[in-house]
Amino acid sequence: MRPIWRCSVKPAFLEMDADAPRVPVRFAGEVLMLPEGANLAAALLAAGVTVLRQTPVSGAPRAPYCMMGACFDCLVEVDGVVRQACMMEVAEGLEIARPHEGGTHDAL
Repeated sequence: MRPIWRCSVKPAFLEMDADAPRVPVRFAGEVLMLPEGANLAAALLAAGVTVLRQTPVSGAPRAPYCMMGACFDCLVEVDGVVRQACMMEVAEGLEIARPHEGGTHDAL
């Protein structure tokens, strides 16, 4: 069975302010220069990150969907704590990873 990819925002249509100051953040080991203060989920999508996590049961890829904190599809691990990317702003030095499957995490 083919996994269903779920994302309500098409990355090709996202544009970030070209003049916004960029800051380095690390996502899955890769350094990205993202606009400081931008919504983290939107900035990751605009940078070409299309999969933020996989579902624990089927392994289906997930990305930001509702962009308002209701669906939990944009969960990422930030500095060791699982958070919703759509509820965060880009800040210099963020260490972002895909949540570890089967592990225990701090509450949202």
